[in-house]
Amino acid sequence: MSDAPLSALGLATPDGRVYAALVANPQSTAEDLAGLCELTLQQSVRALDRLAQQGMATRAPVDRQRFLPVAPDVAIGTLIGHRESELRHARAEMHRLMDAFREASRYTDPAHSVEVLTGGEAIAQRLEHITETSQYQIRGFDCPPYIQDPVANIPLQRQRLGEGVRFRTVYDREAVAWPGRLEKNILVGVADGEEARVRPVLPMKMVMSDDRMAIIPISVGDSVLDAAYVIHPSALLQALDTLFEAEWERAVQLQAAIGAGDGALEPETDHRKLLGLLAAGLTDESIARSLGWSARTTQRRLQSLMRELGATTRFQAGMAARERGWL
Repeated sequence: MSDAPLSALGLATPDGRVYAALVANPQSTAEDLAGLCELTLQQSVRALDRLAQQGMATRAPVDRQRFLPVAPDVAIGTLIGHRESELRHARAEMHRLMDAFREASRYTDPAHSVEVLTGGEAIAQRLEHITETSQYQIRGFDCPPYIQDPVANIPLQRQRLGEGVRFRTVYDREAVAWPGRLEKNILVGVADGEEARVRPVLPMKMVMSDDRMAIIPISVGDSVLDAAYVIHPSALLQALDTLFEAEWERAVQLQAAIGAGDGALEPETDHRKLLGLLAAGLTDESIARSLGWSARTTQRRLQSLMRELGATTRFQAGMAARERGWL
């Protein structure tokens, strides 16, 4: 019986053999396990002591000389969790050292200013690294397609917002209209402190960490996102910084689509959401998908909003809403 599979998780030799034998032979004594694993009694006793300390074995409740195994999914799952945590920290340290390496090399070797990532997993890991290590600000252009569920990053974003990191995101109308995205993700982020704006169309997807790194896709359009450029400090990164700020200035604040009104001076909640999405340039169909309404309900509420504003066109509705301070 080999120790290799469990020794890869940091389990000392011959503890893996003893644990495997105990799983197959519960209620065994140290002497029983020594014979099964071809060990001395002293080696078996020490292995059982270590397994007990790691929560992988316990003494039987009646006969204390006998041992019981902890269920493998719990015992081995804990070891895997520890190793995964160690690997995440090691990966974060690798990225930190690479950042320092590129910073030191960018004047002598300009090729280090641009890095290529291939595969959705590598891109997702780098995006997580950016979120974890940004010091003061994360900026982004958000539009489909997505390499993972957009809602998945909420806990980490919430943690970083709580630590004082500023999040500024420009969403395109397809991102806002993505089924369930507005209510389950975007408005949740805004409530936590994210600054969100909307543009009808964005030039690309992008995430930028402070002024030190940006990730952009290699391909554009609706193709699957499976390769990306990582841009490090350079003239190109400065250009992306300028592009973001220009799009941010042109974008419509999403705050018009959240919050409750206060009587005659403020629009109803549904009307507030409609105004925000209309100002962002969404079509009727996109608004219906975003808010989970039917086409008929969307038309009815649009007509109600325009009647309230005394407008006959969307342009007039926008001007009237701005005059009232609703936008």
